[in-house]
Amino acid sequence: MPTRTLPIPTADGQADAFAAFPDRGGRHPGVLLYTDAFGLRPELEEKARELAGHGYYVLVPNLYYRHGPAPVTELPEHIGEEARPAVIARLMPLIEAHTAERALRDADSYLGFLATRPEVSAGPVAVIGYCMGAALAVRTAAAHPDRVAAVAGFHPGFLVTGAPDSPHRLFPQLTAEVHLGLAEGDMSPKAINELDQALGAAGVDCTTEIYPGTVHGFTMSDTDAFNPSALRRHWDRLLPLLDRTLVGS
Repeated sequence: MPTRTLPIPTADGQADAFAAFPDRGGRHPGVLLYTDAFGLRPELEEKARELAGHGYYVLVPNLYYRHGPAPVTELPEHIGEEARPAVIARLMPLIEAHTAERALRDADSYLGFLATRPEVSAGPVAVIGYCMGAALAVRTAAAHPDRVAAVAGFHPGFLVTGAPDSPHRLFPQLTAEVHLGLAEGDMSPKAINELDQALGAAGVDCTTEIYPGTVHGFTMSDTDAFNPSALRRHWDRLLPLLDRTLVGS
């Protein structure tokens, strides 16, 4: 499975990114994968390799590149509950600095980069996000409805906020098919109701599920939140979505 660490020129500098793609040559549908709050690390690289094994070119950028190459802060091999508060405290200034404006500038660069790769086919792309990455995926798809055919968000964060540009307010701009896989407790009943109302009003083709018996972060095997059966469910939802929207486009 070919993999690369690649520099991506952006409006604010140069982002480092991990790419994985099939080893059989040819061109493949592009997938932009946004990480969770802990950032680019072996866990996300493994997810990219898994997707590449199914026939996709997967790009995983370092969201925090403005603060240095990944990993921008020291991460334990397993991010247990004891270590989590200290890690989040170190990352919070970086998360807060990653504004919607910055995220959209970066999205332009990431999608532009995919469009130039000889291994990537000319059709639409998918955008996947975990945790805070789910909100970034929605923002990217809303800003590029002509490019993004599928959006998937797992254990999402910050999808429904009180901000005027909250991601859930951007649904009318989407043309992509969407899957949202929530952990139990990811969102309050009020927020879920707001989310459902926004999706319905926008007419978005979306499935929203609460994955039973899960906590936030259930797809990440390097955390205490990991749930193997929920991870399998995530692949069972994600791979058909990509097949429907990208393969043969």
